[in-house]
Amino acid sequence: MTAQEQRREAETAAMRRALALAATPGVPLGPNPRVGCVLLSPAGDVLAEGFHRGAGTAHAEADALARAAAAGVDVRGATAVVTLEPCNHTGRTGPCAQVLLGAGVARVVHAQSDPNPVAAGGASTLRAAGVEVESGLLAEESRLLNEVWTFAVEHGRPFVTWKLAATLDGRSAAPDGTSRWVSGTASRLDTHRLRALADTMLVGTGTILDDDPLLTVRDSDANPLPHQPLRAVMGLREVPATARVLNGDAETVLLRTRDPREALDRLFALDRQHVFLEGGPTLAGAFLRAGLVDEIVCYTAPFLLGGGRSAVADLGIGTITDAYRPRVVDVAVLEPVVAGETPDVRFTLRTDGVPVAVTREGDH
Repeated sequence: MTAQEQRREAETAAMRRALALAATPGVPLGPNPRVGCVLLSPAGDVLAEGFHRGAGTAHAEADALARAAAAGVDVRGATAVVTLEPCNHTGRTGPCAQVLLGAGVARVVHAQSDPNPVAAGGASTLRAAGVEVESGLLAEESRLLNEVWTFAVEHGRPFVTWKLAATLDGRSAAPDGTSRWVSGTASRLDTHRLRALADTMLVGTGTILDDDPLLTVRDSDANPLPHQPLRAVMGLREVPATARVLNGDAETVLLRTRDPREALDRLFALDRQHVFLEGGPTLAGAFLRAGLVDEIVCYTAPFLLGGGRSAVADLGIGTITDAYRPRVVDVAVLEPVVAGETPDVRFTLRTDGVPVAVTREGDH
């Protein structure tokens, strides 16, 4: 193996380790990306490693350098392997590009280039100062790690996941309104798992008035988790002061609008990047028609009702050739966790930003 091949092997292994560090459980989601860093000696040995632990804490590069300093490790001439291009701006912390320069790092290998124009440019700053910079190593893996953050930065709005639960014939409730839950316990537990991956829960005022939900993330024993997403309610109707969504279990914001784009703009201005849409059929239809649903998670219960509330409002589709056809990316059977319940099926789909109104035969 040549020296160049040995270096590439060491840097690839270090990048995989940096990605694992970035994905450390317990790190708060948003508004910053998840980033990991590994420092290598010129011989390819690991000198130190670090990762970002959330807004206001040291960035991954600074964390790794601080750990090296605490251990008395000399990093001059080292290679910094980072999952994201070192930042080039001063926010709550200083620019990582300057921190690396000050430490005497000779080479920087980063995976994903920073899509944020405010923070980008670290690679150019490092090159201009004589540091060897390589980009793109395991870039797709890094992008996948920060998929929602990257989407929000590139599109200027939060990523939207619409969750629904329906029977085989597409009903979300019986005709007499009985059973708020058509899916089983396993689906509800899985829903809380997905809620915890988002930073915002969004419903319409109709859902608040009809169901009075808590909109919190809870564990299998129904205990609220320490970190809760923002609860957002959009619509023009008044929310009763006694509504459970206004209690102290989590922060709540009222969005006085029926326009999905305006609601997302407001949430993006609040540094929100992933909206979990759990509203009723009218709200879901509005987001779908506007092309503002990016992911659909559907829990299908294996029974029929033949009537009752539909999972989504009329989309104006009159013929099968105009059917809305999101792309299926995963199908899973959720085995029951309570005796007597039947399995549900979870479908995960992506819309690729296509609104209902422009879907026609030949678009797929």
